Amino acid sequence: MIASNIFRLIGDFFTWAFGPFEWMRNSLARADYGWWVSNGVNWLFCLVLLVLFWYWMKESRRFLKEGTEDRA
Repeated sequence: MIASNIFRLIGDFFTWAFGPFEWMRNSLARADYGWWVSNGVNWLFCLVLLVLFWYWMKESRRFLKEGTEDRA
């Protein structure tokens, strides 16, 4: 009984968490511009990841130059 409730809670959480994506998929499937919006969201995610990766590498280089990278 308890395990069933835990898995039901996990399923409800992810249904709630991904609700906006489900709405976007349903509403954009009927529109002519749906493909462009979907790919625009993907490009936005890729751009954010590239910016974060650039920042991470910049900070890594700074710590390497200071010599504090592997100090324990």
